Amino acid sequence: MRRELCCLAPASPPRLQLQLRQGPVPEPRRGEVRLRVEASAVNPIDLKRAAGHGQRLLGLKGAGRFPLILGNDVAGRIEAVGPGVSAWAPDQRVFGLLPTGRRGGAHASQVVVPQQLLQAAPEAADAAALAVLPYSFTTVWLAVAATGLSPDRAAGRRVLVHGAAGGLGRLALPWLAGWGCQITAVCATGTTEACRALGAQQAVERGPGVLASLSDDFDVVLNFASWDDEPELAAHLGPQALGHATTVQPLLGHFDRLGWWRGALACRRDWRAMRAAVARRSPAARYAWTVFRPEPAALDALAAGLRTGRLGLPVGLAVPLDHAEQAFAHVAAGRLGRAVLLP
Repeated sequence: MRRELCCLAPASPPRLQLQLRQGPVPEPRRGEVRLRVEASAVNPIDLKRAAGHGQRLLGLKGAGRFPLILGNDVAGRIEAVGPGVSAWAPDQRVFGLLPTGRRGGAHASQVVVPQQLLQAAPEAADAAALAVLPYSFTTVWLAVAATGLSPDRAAGRRVLVHGAAGGLGRLALPWLAGWGCQITAVCATGTTEACRALGAQQAVERGPGVLASLSDDFDVVLNFASWDDEPELAAHLGPQALGHATTVQPLLGHFDRLGWWRGALACRRDWRAMRAAVARRSPAARYAWTVFRPEPAALDALAAGLRTGRLGLPVGLAVPLDHAEQAFAHVAAGRLGRAVLLP
């Protein structure tokens, strides 16, 4: 039997609705492997989903109905492989992603994962340190790709990162600095030195008037912080800008609050308004709402970044599944470092 952490019903915070259950050990299908989980991360999206956020749209994937097994990030050891799996073998250590779907998430003792969503993990690598990276880095990768920024056209590009001290920003800064980008980081109080150490040439604390004080010639804007700041951020794109991407778009919330028809109209209205604001600054610039999806190329880039030693996130708390409420409380309180479950 496997142990699985279930969120029984929508609640915020979810502490009283978490229950550890036993269920059958899943069997890998074609192209899948089964892992014995060594670590899985609790991300902010898990708290939102535990409160019911995104139920309408995620329900299309079979992932909106409670009870839910949450979690996307995973690190562990392969127990079994399904038909057609040639890249992996039992007893290999790996890390990677579970898609959001009806088969449930990573907060369990054993999970099945598509073979293309795994990367090899060194035997000496810390499972918790690996488990906090795939979801966040993939989200960053998707946002950067949506702007049109790439290694071959990055050197000297001016990039504005809003929310640079959070998990996404802490991965974006060293990654883009390694490409030769000139980065301005807008970050939380007391984190400017940390952002500079991660690769930002300029770092400013978020506050009244700060965004208005920035230059208006950025090639790329990445908004990891606040949808409310989206119009002001777009105003800082230069005339030859590549693009602007946001991970804090209102897509899921609009459908949750307004239903299918009105939610679609609200999304169309907001996206078109921001696309027009970007086009006024730079007619050729791209504009994108970034929504997480597993992407093997992002995991390849993450593995390459780990080999250079540039990428990592601090782990603030690691607890067994039996104490999962502590991990969820850690994330809900916004405490330093990622929270990890150790099945």
